[in-house]
Amino acid sequence: MCGCNCNNNLDKHDALQQVIDELRNEPGCLMPIMQRAQDIYGYLPEEVMNHIAKELDIPVSDIYGVATFYAQFNLEPKGKYIISVCLGTACYVKGAQLVLDELEKVLGVKAGSTTADGLFTLNATRCLGACGLAPVIMVNDDVYGRLTPEEVAGIIAKYRQ
Repeated sequence: MCGCNCNNNLDKHDALQQVIDELRNEPGCLMPIMQRAQDIYGYLPEEVMNHIAKELDIPVSDIYGVATFYAQFNLEPKGKYIISVCLGTACYVKGAQLVLDELEKVLGVKAGSTTADGLFTLNATRCLGACGLAPVIMVNDDVYGRLTPEEVAGIIAKYRQ
């Protein structure tokens, strides 16, 4: 075995092809195929969108248009840990921007980006529905509330272990 993940990519390609073959004749099949492709790959790489377009005989621009219109689709790989920083009114007033600034500093990336090691993706969101805990962040399903910038490094260290 070469260690290059070749078999993994072939397995993913085979899984995608199986999904396309299964759904191609269903009305409105594009969205379900794209959702399943993202489940398989973790995001929608350009080569996957090109393959779907070819298989369904539709312009790749149609697929790209759907992928960029709906927030559920990702065109870049996401980190193992997705950090969502609430910038809704309650959180913002209580210092969420300072927490976001500190996260950007500690992680070395801007909001909307993934760290080079693929461990963290940092997102700014409008509301996490936990206004009483403002300011709030979520790391995957873990909620951290009433945060101060000083607590950020410790939270990140916990996930780096």
